[in-house]
Parts: sequence; structure tokens; C-alpha cells
Amino acid sequence: MKIKNEAMLITYPDSLGNNLKDLEHVLDTHLKGVVGGVHILPFFPSSGDRGFSPMDYTKVDERFGGWEDIKRISEKYYMMYEFMLNHISAQSPYYLDFLEKKEESPYKDYFIRYNDYWPENRPTEADIDLIYKRKPKAPFVDAHFKDGTTEKVWCTFSEEQIDLNVKTEATRRFIKDTLSFLADKGASIIRLDAFAYAIKELDTNCFFVEPEIWEMLEYAVEILEPYGVTVLPEIHEHYTIQQKIAEKGYPVYDFALPMLVLHALYSGKAEKLLHWLEICPRNQFTTLDTHDGIGVVDVKDLLTQEEVDFAVEALYEKGANLKRIYSSEAYNNLDIYQINCTYYSALGNNDAAYLLARAIQCFTPGIPQIYYVGLLAGENDLELLENSKEGRNINRHYYSLDEINQEIERPVVKDLFRLLAFRNTAKAFDGDLEITMLDEGAFTLTWATAEESASLSVDLATNKFSVLHRTAAGDEQIF
Repeated sequence: MKIKNEAMLITYPDSLGNNLKDLEHVLDTHLKGVVGGVHILPFFPSSGDRGFSPMDYTKVDERFGGWEDIKRISEKYYMMYEFMLNHISAQSPYYLDFLEKKEESPYKDYFIRYNDYWPENRPTEADIDLIYKRKPKAPFVDAHFKDGTTEKVWCTFSEEQIDLNVKTEATRRFIKDTLSFLADKGASIIRLDAFAYAIKELDTNCFFVEPEIWEMLEYAVEILEPYGVTVLPEIHEHYTIQQKIAEKGYPVYDFALPMLVLHALYSGKAEKLLHWLEICPRNQFTTLDTHDGIGVVDVKDLLTQEEVDFAVEALYEKGANLKRIYSSEAYNNLDIYQINCTYYSALGNNDAAYLLARAIQCFTPGIPQIYYVGLLAGENDLELLENSKEGRNINRHYYSLDEINQEIERPVVKDLFRLLAFRNTAKAFDGDLEITMLDEGAFTLTWATAEESASLSVDLATNKFSVLHRTAAGDEQIF
């Protein structure tokens, strides 16, 4: 199915109910018109990181259902699937075969072996310091072979996620076969997770290494083009990287928006947010929340360091049931640039502020993605957090079908559904955006075509907003 200019739900396969059949029930019963697309986070057999350590892309984890369930959903919604370009599970048949057979394994070229990668007497401390890392240690793990030998292989993230050597012919075949398979299974978009880490080059920081990274992106695009499937590279870093990708005609994520909206709502000042709306890519997917934390690194230089510090301090001060330790090593936080919190709780569980944040997202250039916890205005799940000691689980609540039936009756959720339904159907959002700053904390965002317009008027001081829809039939006050 082609991508539509309609909101996309982000969810795990077992977060809205227990499995894919439950998810389909929720979509068909409660979310018709509210979302037009679904990004199902990894539904493959996996050995860790809530699906992001995939073992086999040709299978659906039987706990969630089967390909027939995915197919039914894909016939009703445009779909995004995951492909972990950077790594594969340590329990995958490829890595296990490598550990068993070593040089005789047909998969030995899938992995980056330190002895092959580094020249003699390296890596030095300076080499390790140069590498862009999201955890405070060198990116390698010991591979213990059946013959009793041990050597180091590249491992950027957890020890369950072994990095792939994307330069070899064998790995390229694996990438091509996997992307083609997923395209055949109803994907509209394939997200290349951890994309910027995929290229490793000596004497670089091994993050978004140019020009090789562009060749890697083009390789994926060429594979998927015949299927009409879009490639979406996932990168958390300086906003100029997203702009650079967008300038070459590829869609990107807007990961700067979450902190910019929080800063605007905390400070009552709109200038930095509106500046971003002027310059941000137009062909993008917007987010306020995802399965990971609220990213901080993405707003560097869009906010000054003082403004970033203010927003982070305000988040901990105003956020509901939030402590700094939840984003620390004590709670297995691998990413030092993210804060673990639901977006609703980041705004103090304040309905008015939260709905305003979503209204701003809906009027930001791009297609809005709504994480399932955010769709139900979910609070921080401290019980799941403490039971798992996994910081990111604060924003990964498991909703039962009965609980969903209750949550959708809350006024803030009903209003959010109404807002998204308007965003999905108003043709004004296919037009152009005009931004008008009225004073420090008041502004309007107006989308218009020749036939109609949709205007959002915002007062940050009071968290009040209005939405006006103008068509040939007359004016309608939506909010």
C-alpha cells in the first residue's frame, strides 16, 4: 500500500493486547480514521532489546502470530517494518554457525573481526576514544569458538547485537535477500535501524562515514525501488544530518521536535520552535515519542546549551514520577543522550499541555507518528520499570484490551483521536505552511491549498489553542 499523508501508529506487536490479532482488533475497533499507517516494531524472533536483536527475518515470532496476521493488517494500513542494518542477534543461526565452524562457516564474512579490521598494535586508546559511542566502553565483544579459541568482534550496542560487516559480498547478499523478502510481505516503508553506525572506517568516528554511507543508502533504495517500498534511515544526531539526507531526496525523521516542543511549553517562548518549523525538511516523519527515550542530542544548536539544560532541568522538575536515575546505568540505559519518560508525563500529566503538544505536531511539516503510549496519553509505568530495571520500560506499558476500552473514554484521548482524524482528512495539509509569530509565546500555523486552509492558533502561556478549518462550504471550528 502507498504511503498516505495520514498519522502513523508506532507499536510493539504485543503492546495493544497480547498479539497481532489483538492489535488488528484495536485498529479496526477503535482507531479507524485515527491512524492510516502502522509501524510495527520488530515482530521477528529475537534474543533481546524488545525485538531489536533479530534472529530470523523470515519468521514472525510465534508469540505474536504469523505472516497471515501481518498481511491482513497491511491490506488496511500502510506499514513500516524494521531492518537492523547495523547488527544481528548473537543467537542468530548466522553467528552461531560462525562460532561453531569459524573459518569454515559460510557466514564468517558477515562479521567485523578485530584482527582483520585493526592494523598491528591497534586499536590504541585514541582509536577507541575517536569512535562515536552510545555506551561508555569499547565496541567489541569476545567471540568464543567451538575449537576453544577466542577473538574480538565488533559490537556497538548490547552483547546480543553483533555488528554486520556491510562491505562484504556475503553480507550484501543477506541485505538484498532480507529487504526483498520484507518488501514482498506488505511493507510500504522499511526503516533502517541504527543506519549511521553501519560503516566502519579506520581513523574515523565510525558514524555516518561519508561518502560510503551514501552508497549504502543507495544500495538499499535500489533493492526496494522495484517494489515501490520507501527506505527510511533512522539516525539520532545533529539536525544537519537529517537536512543533508533530505536534500538528496530521501525521507527522514524529525527527532528534534520533541525537545523543541517541550522547551516551548516549559519556557512559554516560541522562537526556537518556529525557527525549526521554517527550516525543517518537508519530506519527514515527525515524532514526539518513540520506543526509546526523549532524545537530547538532536536539538544541539537549534537550542543553545543553556536552553537545552533548562529544558532537561524542567523535564525532571515538571515531569510526573520522573527521576534522573531512570536514565542512568542503574537502569541499563545504553544511550546517554536520551531521557526515559512518556511524553504525557514529561508534561506533568497535564491534559491541556499534552493536547497542545500534539496539535503542534499535527501542524509540523511531515507525517505525524504517534507512539502507542502517547496515543493513549499514557503515564510513566513505574511498576514495569522497577520489575525489569530497564529504564526505557517506563514508556513501554503493556495495555490489555480491557484497559484500552477504559483509556479511550478519557477526554484527553477522545480529543487526541478527534485531532488526528482531522489531520488525516483535511486536504489543507497537502498544501503549504505559513508561520506567523504574534508575540513571544503566541503564534499561528496555517496550512493552505487553493481550495481550503487549516489554522492552528497557540497561546503557550495558557496552553490554549484553536483549530479553524476553512473550505468553500464555510468555516468550521474544530477546537
